[in-house]
Amino acid sequence: MITPEFLPALDRFNLVVRKKVTSSFIGSKQSTQPGRGSTLRDHRPYSEGDDFRMIDWKVYARTDHLYIKRFEEERSMTVHIIVDKSESMNFGSRVTKFDYGSMIGVGFAYLAMRDNEKFRFSTFSDDLEIFQLRRGMAHLALMIDHLNKAKTKGGSNFLECMRKYKKTIRSRSMIVVISDFLVDYQQIEEGLSLFQNHDLKVIQVLDPQEKALALEGDLKLKDLETKQEIQTFITPSNRQQYIGKLEEHIGKIQKLCMKLDADYNLVLTDKPVFESFFDILRSVKR
Repeated sequence: MITPEFLPALDRFNLVVRKKVTSSFIGSKQSTQPGRGSTLRDHRPYSEGDDFRMIDWKVYARTDHLYIKRFEEERSMTVHIIVDKSESMNFGSRVTKFDYGSMIGVGFAYLAMRDNEKFRFSTFSDDLEIFQLRRGMAHLALMIDHLNKAKTKGGSNFLECMRKYKKTIRSRSMIVVISDFLVDYQQIEEGLSLFQNHDLKVIQVLDPQEKALALEGDLKLKDLETKQEIQTFITPSNRQQYIGKLEEHIGKIQKLCMKLDADYNLVLTDKPVFESFFDILRSVKR
């Protein structure tokens, strides 16, 4: 549940991270033509055929050489936030992975809103639910209300959902994918690779209990997605095997993100969400 106090807390958080996130949401393109939001970047020597209107006559007066002004024009970055709401995201010893991941997603949407960028929330499980692409606080409030009412359900059809989402993207964008990524690695590899040409942020959300498997002895375990229950006995050796397999899975996702030049962050739900969000922003590639 995203409480009413969360947005004021984001306002305060924004004061701390303002300088760290600006370059994540605003790109730049070089041009010799001034335009909306453009600033003078530097000069280059005049060449035959260049627009005479772009000559910097003040520089000519000082140097007796012709130079062309070069501008840097701000451009917007559409932000897409895709949150996993499969049944496994309903697990949580303190807060569910879905609620925790949703709060991080709202943090990204807030930063987009602050810079007057368009943003869109979508959720996926066995199917994809896509919402409108808009700007502003009213849209953010609507998305928070939807996330608070959303129910986790079903399994994760990760690859098919990413394929469907890719078809909705019209220009280079920031793509934030938030999930526990407890699905077959092949799906993850193919699904994330679809966004290779975008600014991709991969946020893996896990509960500390499932990461460390702090369980031993005779237990009844339930698969949240299939609802299947099994009676089992977990030995210290079983626990170490589980941890080893999970660490291997996490390592493969990390290596994939390096290959895709994507930002990867593993967050645990026992850590205050603003600390995790700050760490995510601090790790953003420049």
